[in-house]
This record gives sequence, structure tokens and C-alpha cells, in this order.
Amino acid sequence: MSAAITSASSASAGRANRAGRANSVNSANRPRIKPGRIVYHVLVFAFALVMLYPIAWMVFSSFKPTNTVFSTAGQLIPTEWTLDNYANGFKGFEESIPFYRYIGNSLFIAVTATVGTVFSSAIVAYALSRLHFKGRKVLFTAMMISMMLPAQVLMVPQYLWYQKLGWTDSYLPLIVPYCFAIQGFFIYLMMNFIEGIPRSLDEAAQIDGCSYYGIFARVIFPLLTPALVTGCIFSFMWRWDDFLGALLYVSDSAKLPVALALKMFADPSSSSDYGAMFAMASVSILPSVLIFLFFQKYLVEGVSTSGLKG
Repeated sequence: MSAAITSASSASAGRANRAGRANSVNSANRPRIKPGRIVYHVLVFAFALVMLYPIAWMVFSSFKPTNTVFSTAGQLIPTEWTLDNYANGFKGFEESIPFYRYIGNSLFIAVTATVGTVFSSAIVAYALSRLHFKGRKVLFTAMMISMMLPAQVLMVPQYLWYQKLGWTDSYLPLIVPYCFAIQGFFIYLMMNFIEGIPRSLDEAAQIDGCSYYGIFARVIFPLLTPALVTGCIFSFMWRWDDFLGALLYVSDSAKLPVALALKMFADPSSSSDYGAMFAMASVSILPSVLIFLFFQKYLVEGVSTSGLKG
């Protein structure tokens, strides 16, 4: 009997020792939270709140009655909720032109210009990265210099040029130039990605009988997906928010994009419908937010990597 009790006691003690060792190992392997990381996350969270507060204020203000938007500006959450601003906003500032017409205009401009920008930039990036021809270094230098040139410097000559072509009061100045790789940022982004793709893939395709066009279409272009998606996101957002271009070249109220149509709700000479303007501004940011949320994986991959590592 005593022997059984002794063996049971030793067994329980062994289990306790093993459990103690396991707990000590787990506590040793458990990552320690450093005070510096806590401070870092608190500061990042506070900075995010500061950045997001204006957007949150705009969204909540779109549910306030128009006459109380600025009288209750210090109050984020509305005391009186209303959807009249959205109803009035979608009617538009002209009864014959509903606001979704302007959303369609912006979608047409942004999507068309984005497709042209990304495809043409990929072709130019492939030529500068893989092909050897006279003047290649000069063209690359000119592209880099163009990235440092402010867009405002080119506004007057571009406007005079498009006016002589008869392109004013149309979407052509907002779409056609971007189909010829005029933005060096996208070319440089895709060049860095292509440089990371092993040249052995090009050589294998040449052995199989592919020309330079075949190599681009069958090898390079499919592997450019992260860089292409990154370019699409940035290009779409820039074209969607292009206020100055539309202000210069579009004068017909039926052709206005969203960025310029929102300004029409604010009339300095008479009453302004700020509630409707905030409501339509909240609607107008949805495409950019949704695109970023759905394609952020490709965005991070395209920015943080530079192709395949061979």
C-alpha cells in the first residue's frame, strides 16, 4: 500500500516537474512586448485618427440637415439624421442631368486613360529594360527629367496645342495623351520590376522562336501583374481626382466629371447645398476605396518587390 502511494506521489511530482518545465519553455519562447513597440502603435493609431477624421466628419455631415452642417461642425455624430442630402445630390444641380451621369463620365475617363497608361507604359518599360538601341540612355534620362517637371509648367503650351487640334470641350485631352506613356512614374516602376525577371526566360523564349513582341506578350507581360495592378490603382485614382484637367478642357455641364461637378453645389452668388455636396463627395470616394481594398495585396507586392529573383 505504501509502495503504491509512493509511486503515485513520484508520478504526480514528475508530471508537475514536466508541466513546470513546459511552462518555463513557453514563457521563454513567448515574445516579449517591448515598450517601444507600444509607443509606436499608439502614435500610428493617433496619426491615423487625425488623417481619417476629416473623412469621417464629411460622411457624418452628409446625414445632417443642410442648415445645421456648419452650426454643428464641432459635433461629429448628428443629432438629427436625414437622407435628404443624398436624394437632392443624386438629382444634380441641374434637373435635366442627374448626378450619376457625372459618375459615369468620371468612370469612362478614368478607366480608358488607365488602360492606355498601363499598357503603353509596359511597352516602353520593356523596350528600355530589355532592348538595346541608339539613344536608349538619352530617352531614359529624358524620362527621369520629365518626372521632376511640374505639370503646371506644361499647362499653357498643352492647352494651346489641344485648342489648335480642336480637342477642347472634349475628353480627348484627358485620355489620348496617357495612351502614349507620358507618366514616367509608371515606366520606372515597371522597369524595376522587369529588371528582376531572369533574362534566361527571354533566352528560352527566343530558342522557341519568339520574337521581341512574342517575348513581351507571352513572358514579360503575364509576369508584370503586380506592377500592372499597382499602376492601375494609382492611375485610376489620379484620373478620378483630376480636377484641374477637367477645369481646363471641359466646359459642357453634361460632360463634367465628378471632381468638377462637386464644386457646382457650392455657389458663392446664392445659397449652397453643402449637405448634398458632402453626400456626393462621400459617394465619389467609394470607387477609390473599393479598388484599394480589393487590390491592396497586389499594390503591396508591386511596390515592395521588383519581379522574380533568379
